[in-house]
Amino acid sequence: MSRVSLALIGSLVLLSANAVASGPRPNVDLATCTRSATLLACADRKGNSYSVATVGQTLYLRGYESNDERSWAQTNTYADGMTFFTGLASDGEVWIGTIQRVGWTTITRLSSSDGTRSKITCSRLSGCR
Repeated sequence: MSRVSLALIGSLVLLSANAVASGPRPNVDLATCTRSATLLACADRKGNSYSVATVGQTLYLRGYESNDERSWAQTNTYADGMTFFTGLASDGEVWIGTIQRVGWTTITRLSSSDGTRSKITCSRLSGCR
């Protein structure tokens, strides 16, 4: 699975469900962020960056990964109790997926043009698997 797909799955899970604290945080370089009512923009010391903007029921994500020199964009739209998302990276990778909340559980399904298919289930009780 490509790095952007893993990063996007992680960000989707965090954006679609409340994160659960699980002990002390590792010592890492954290991103510096700026936000307004509808926009969040972050960058770290390694040159990675991303932004998240909201317009109604739609979430727009954009990012840049310095290691792979690759940019990406993703659109998430909420409708009928489910979030649908599509994304495109500068190297041509395309992905689509859904996020569904059922009680305290969030189910994320993803298909990518590189052949990756994933299902991640996150629960407040048992974490993600």
